[in-house]
Amino acid sequence: MKPKALWGEFQGWRRCLTAALIVLAIAGCIEAYRTGHDARHGPRVPWERRLSEEDYLARLAAGSVSYSRDVQPILDSRCVVCHGCYDAPCQLKLESFDGLERGASKTPVYDTTRLQAAPPTRLFIDAENVQGWRSKGFFPVLNERGDSPEANLRDSLLFRMLELKKAHPLPVSGALPDTFDFRLDRTLNCPTVEEFDDFEDDHPEWGMPYGFPGLSEREHDIVVKWLREGGFAPPPAPVSAEAASAVAQWEAFLNGSSPKERLFARYVYEHLFLGHLHFRGLAPREFFRLVRSRTPPGEPIREIATTRPYDSPGPGEFYYRLRPVQQSIVAKTHMVYELDDARMRRYRELFLEPEYAVDRLPGYAAADAANPFKTFVAIPPRSRYRFLLDDAHFFFSGFMKGSVCRGQAALNVIQDRFWVAFTHPDADPVSNDAQFLADQAERLRLPAEKENSPGIGDIWYTYRALEEDYQAAKAAWLRAHGERGGTTLADLWDGDGDNRDALLTVFRHFDSASVERGLVGDTPLTGWVVDYPLLERIHYLLVAGFDVFGNVGHQLATRLYMDFMRMEAENNFLRFLPSSIRQAERARWYKGIGARINDLWQSPRWGMGGETLIDYRTGNPKQEFFDRVRAGFGKAAGRPDPFTGCGVAVEGCGEGGEPALPPAQASVERELRRLAFARGGGVAFLPELSYLRIRTGSGGAEDGWIYSLVKNTALENVSMLFLEEIRRTPADDTVTLVRGIVGSYPNFFFDLDAAEVGEFVDAILSVDGSKAFGRRLVERFGVRRSNPAFWRISDWFNRRYLEASPVTAGWLDLSRYDNP
Repeated sequence: MKPKALWGEFQGWRRCLTAALIVLAIAGCIEAYRTGHDARHGPRVPWERRLSEEDYLARLAAGSVSYSRDVQPILDSRCVVCHGCYDAPCQLKLESFDGLERGASKTPVYDTTRLQAAPPTRLFIDAENVQGWRSKGFFPVLNERGDSPEANLRDSLLFRMLELKKAHPLPVSGALPDTFDFRLDRTLNCPTVEEFDDFEDDHPEWGMPYGFPGLSEREHDIVVKWLREGGFAPPPAPVSAEAASAVAQWEAFLNGSSPKERLFARYVYEHLFLGHLHFRGLAPREFFRLVRSRTPPGEPIREIATTRPYDSPGPGEFYYRLRPVQQSIVAKTHMVYELDDARMRRYRELFLEPEYAVDRLPGYAAADAANPFKTFVAIPPRSRYRFLLDDAHFFFSGFMKGSVCRGQAALNVIQDRFWVAFTHPDADPVSNDAQFLADQAERLRLPAEKENSPGIGDIWYTYRALEEDYQAAKAAWLRAHGERGGTTLADLWDGDGDNRDALLTVFRHFDSASVERGLVGDTPLTGWVVDYPLLERIHYLLVAGFDVFGNVGHQLATRLYMDFMRMEAENNFLRFLPSSIRQAERARWYKGIGARINDLWQSPRWGMGGETLIDYRTGNPKQEFFDRVRAGFGKAAGRPDPFTGCGVAVEGCGEGGEPALPPAQASVERELRRLAFARGGGVAFLPELSYLRIRTGSGGAEDGWIYSLVKNTALENVSMLFLEEIRRTPADDTVTLVRGIVGSYPNFFFDLDAAEVGEFVDAILSVDGSKAFGRRLVERFGVRRSNPAFWRISDWFNRRYLEASPVTAGWLDLSRYDNP
């Protein structure tokens, strides 16, 4: 071969070899990324950071930073306020060391385009250790490579994020620039430590805490020192001796062997699985979850991980256990259910002492297990209803908060504020009749029976037809069995004289909601009257049967079916008004093109027949109805509203039966009362939920009063799933003022002296645009994200909340905080 030809062949082989090496290098990089290895950082080798008590104490004695005493409180007040629940950015949950050690994920929990259900990633449930989470795609935020002080910082994503904020602090005034995106549906950037250099170049201002001031020098030094030392933590705190004794008593009670006891325990579990159980009178911050475990009482819990509480636990024996809640408490998921000796006696009275037979235990097939009217048909419905009514506030909180943490699509099915009452369990022929409910079980089916496979046609045709058939059967039953032939106030449950859960106020805060006891604020646009079948179905629709990891079909079906539930509750309420005004009253709730489009598909005017026996004497029956309820229900109605209880903006309103307010606070509330009667105008520019700190100046920085300003966003109707903005009627917006903390997601803080309250109210009432809102209100009284005192004020609200409610308070969430 000629030299030129040889040279050409050599060049060809060289190019092929070079290409092959490039391909191999790329493949190596991909594999390195997949396995968590690169040349600079080295291979990942997760190690056990939970030390024994002895080793942990030895480290503390040698001068190491205490995770539980020093680090977790910083994470709680600066990080958990955004990194909690399923809406934690990048699934990085920091309420516990387990969440920090688990790390982050690039897969979002909330995905409205998800066609297939996602594998659940519930902390403490769906994986047992760090290796289990790595196999599910979670990547570390702590060092998992070389064990040296340098590597502990260099390879810690947490350290890199904190350092980035320190190097690029926020401005100290004004709104933050558009480089920050605070939308909940924003595309999250979730870099691994290997990707952090590029992230830092692209977004130098995105250090943590995101969009808030950085840690103080002291806080930063504590966390960095802890990371440098290896990031070790103690074993989980043991259960107190008093609580351990109570746990043993309750686990024995809930694991009875007879079919009757086992059916009762299953019913209780399917209703309490989401709650934080607390032993009344014991340590205020010690909580438990009711779980199913492979292991019996007395042995370490091995929780059975199922998507829904009524899913099959699989073959073999299982036991109901009380598992300690080993994480910091965040308000948005904190729903407290109290246990004590009186509760156990109540359970015996409702479920075990009545005479009824349980011939066989029900199975777990979805078609039956998703329908409580089939599964628990043997238990008297009055017992089931009484169980729910005893703690109606807890169960309604489950509907409104539950496990979702974010639910604008689900929550736009309800009005921004409404009142709730319940039919009397001893007077309601529907809620009391076991045979009627058994006969209607097929019509009371729920979309959750199809798990992640319901279609829109199922909702608009199948379940709509079932609902209409049930309503027709219910109306016929009431005509045949109603003793008086019409509704009276005696048909409503008054809380048996002392249960304050008999009347509730529900607030919607755009994509979250909260529940308060009593009738709060002025008379709302709508009201609900709830009976047992409705209360049970909402629980199995929104709590027991809802899967936050489900596909878009499941979530859409849940939202559309909830339309029926809302309208059924509203129609139950209309039955207490004169028949002559029902259509007109309902027309006020459903206005505009959206309502007319919706009426083409459904006409849910159930129960419009029949007459009420209430003798109305004014031209405003709805107002009169609630006035009579408030007057006749005693403790359940709560005290008169301090701002609207008199119906007019006058001094002394709502103070009857209460201790006299200090003169300074009475003066403050006289000024604030002007807001309670405002409509539209500047009120429309308020955030959904604001917290107001009014400093008195007499007790130093800790002194002051808290008020919640809840904007009631007016809509033409809540018939449509989307396009909320085109249904807005800002001229009808109002604001409800409440003493103390309402809700879990403050959108803004206001901070002012008591002497400035009149000017504050004047500023709100005079606002005529978003720019004016910022100029007149925010710049003078607001606490912007950039305010250097932001964390001090946030800490104050959280501290006062805990002082006022030591059992039911939790860390407030700042992920919805505005940037005006």
